[in-house]
Amino acid sequence: MITITAIIRSRKGYEQTMRQALLEVAENVRDNEPDTLGFFISQDLEDPCVFTTYERFKDREAMDAHNNSDTVARFFGIAKPILDGEVTLVTSREISAKA
Repeated sequence: MITITAIIRSRKGYEQTMRQALLEVAENVRDNEPDTLGFFISQDLEDPCVFTTYERFKDREAMDAHNNSDTVARFFGIAKPILDGEVTLVTSREISAKA
């Protein structure tokens, strides 16, 4: 299992725009990416500008298909102008999970 954890910070005042853009990615994943086994989005309790995604992929091919999708490209088209800093990405091999 390959995973990606992303930490995304929007500029103040753009939290709802970022939230909606991330939810659109989640909807596409749910409807069109059977080999994306999990796609979780969180919004920080204390700082609503901070979002975290945790993404679980069957294999590297599934991860590449997701990352190269039109939906992810559209997300970054929306997100780039409203980001507050760089997106932190950590790509890992999952070694334990509670299902």
